[in-house]
Amino acid sequence: MDEVVITEYDPNWVLLFEQESVRIQAVLDRDLITRIEHFGSTAIPGLAAKPIIDLLIGVRSLAEAKQVAVSPLEQLGYAYWSENPDPQRMFFVKGLPPNSPRTHHIHMVELDSVLWERLIFRDYLCKHPDEAARYAQLKYNLAQRFLSDREAYTMGKAEYVESIMQKARQQRVNTALERIDEGFV
Repeated sequence: MDEVVITEYDPNWVLLFEQESVRIQAVLDRDLITRIEHFGSTAIPGLAAKPIIDLLIGVRSLAEAKQVAVSPLEQLGYAYWSENPDPQRMFFVKGLPPNSPRTHHIHMVELDSVLWERLIFRDYLCKHPDEAARYAQLKYNLAQRFLSDREAYTMGKAEYVESIMQKARQQRVNTALERIDEGFV
């Protein structure tokens, strides 16, 4: 069973991301990868999370990645979700219950993917610990309610995530307008 378990923040998550990023870059063609980011809850200092490191990997071409990335990542212990209904993303999981707990997710996308916008969610919560605390409480509540239903857990966060995304977008607009007013642009 793949239960939803939320744990207190672990400062080692940053190191785990960095180590995995190095491993991935060592097995994939340098020209394929354009960017690697740590995102999701483990990327937000102090935030309780499912202890799964999410890596957002930009590639120059998903079609090329499907040809050359799957086998090397499988050798690192990842399982590729070939039946992913989202054609704009490749998804890999390291560790699968009941054999072992999930430890890492790879979300592989091209640079024009809307998934990159999720970085503003990460950045907003990093700058607003009060919102991060509210998010943590929501996650704990949803994990208790949907212990064995990962999809329901994720759907339960959707409204809150979207509200933060709207705040983050507005903050970016306000910051840009302030810079214009100050003559920096």
